[in-house]
Amino acid sequence: MDNGDPLEPETKDESDTVSARQSSDETLYCEAEAPMAVEKEKPARESSETDLEIEDTEKFFTTRQRELYLEACRLVGVVPVSYFIRNMEESYVNLNHHGLGPRGTKAIAIALVSNTTVLKLELADNCITEEGILSLVEMLQENYYLQEMNISDNDLGLEGARILSEFLQNNTSSLFTLQLSGNNFKEEAAELFCQALSTNYRIKSLDLSHNQFSDKAGEYLGQMLALNVGLQSLDLSWNHLYIQGVVALCSGLRANVSLKKLDLSMNSFGNEGAAALGEVLRLNNSLAYLDLSSNNINNEGLSKISKGLELNESLKVLKLYLNPLSMDGAVLLILSIKRNPKSKMEDIDISNVLVSEQFVKILDGVCAVHPQLDVMYKAVQGLSNKKNLFTWTSPVKLIQSYADQHKISVLDFFRSLNPSGKMTMPVGEFRKAMIQQNKVPINRYQVRELIKKLGEKTDMVDFRPWKLLKLLSQEGFGAEQEPPRPIMAGSQFIQPLAAL
Repeated sequence: MDNGDPLEPETKDESDTVSARQSSDETLYCEAEAPMAVEKEKPARESSETDLEIEDTEKFFTTRQRELYLEACRLVGVVPVSYFIRNMEESYVNLNHHGLGPRGTKAIAIALVSNTTVLKLELADNCITEEGILSLVEMLQENYYLQEMNISDNDLGLEGARILSEFLQNNTSSLFTLQLSGNNFKEEAAELFCQALSTNYRIKSLDLSHNQFSDKAGEYLGQMLALNVGLQSLDLSWNHLYIQGVVALCSGLRANVSLKKLDLSMNSFGNEGAAALGEVLRLNNSLAYLDLSSNNINNEGLSKISKGLELNESLKVLKLYLNPLSMDGAVLLILSIKRNPKSKMEDIDISNVLVSEQFVKILDGVCAVHPQLDVMYKAVQGLSNKKNLFTWTSPVKLIQSYADQHKISVLDFFRSLNPSGKMTMPVGEFRKAMIQQNKVPINRYQVRELIKKLGEKTDMVDFRPWKLLKLLSQEGFGAEQEPPRPIMAGSQFIQPLAAL
């Protein structure tokens, strides 16, 4: 899908000649009868659309939606966005950086009131202001199809937070993902959001990164987390929570039972904050993803986190990148995983830490107990060229070679890894299955490379036939092979996928 471009350079207000029309512009729904206006102005066109409605109802609906949007643009005095016109029947609409302004946003909102196809809407960096937010909120009170909305980087401030908070308190829409990054929200805004989210649990994912939350905001957010049972993902990165804010946040987090993903990177809370989070990890068994990157945590703070990990049974991903850690701290960290037989840890990021071969040997022992685990570190001091070469041997070539020797397809090999027979697997389960299988000699680093190629930054590894064909093509297989044999897929033969 194209990212779109306005019909003219940017959406902008018309000259003052349209001011007489703005009296009809006081509420979002003043243009509700816009289609009638179109009918009166273009009777010949409407008569031709009667047959179109009978022949193709969906196309007729889209045509009416476009006419409604064009009429809304005329009434509020803005230039229509050509990208929106072309894509308003798609499930994903990206209007980031279009310079919509409040009036352009209002025209979009009017068109979306009755829209049933757009599920995700991107409106970041559009100077929509409080007026635009009000239009979007009014639209959401009528639209029960929109599920995800991004209104980041619009400098909404306290008044925008107040409008959104009132909406969230009475939210009956289908919206479950809300991105509010970079909107100059401060302590008062945090209080408003927390009041709303303490009673309404419809929002599942909330992005409040790149704002100006500090100590008091951490207290408000902690109170909300202690009560909220719906929120599953919270991004507070690039704020100013510092020590007191994170400690207060952790007070509520200890009692939370629903949050699965938390990003606290770039908040400078140091070892004291790390100690509070270590206590959370000891008690909380819902968090699966925790990003603590760049928070000035050293080995002392990491030891507190490690203590919590010895008892934690839920965390799968821990990011500690750009903290001043040494190899001694890294050893403490991975040994805490080894001491916890119930640990579900899959990915640890300490990729700025230089380790030794002794660390790698310890890690091998930990991975023998937890084969689903992968640890990203910077490099290994003194690693021989031979080992380094083996590390980067193509795992795809190894698998293809095994398949050729045993006269099976690559698809058959991957299917054998999953007892359910499905062609997708969670990353941790896939890594564990690859390490434990004894058919192809493959190490952790090769498995990591394979996951990168089949996972594409998701938490699932996908080895469906079309994905494997793409992978084999990238590796240079198939170009000079004999015509492939058909393979069985269900009850049908699929000739093009035989190379798998």
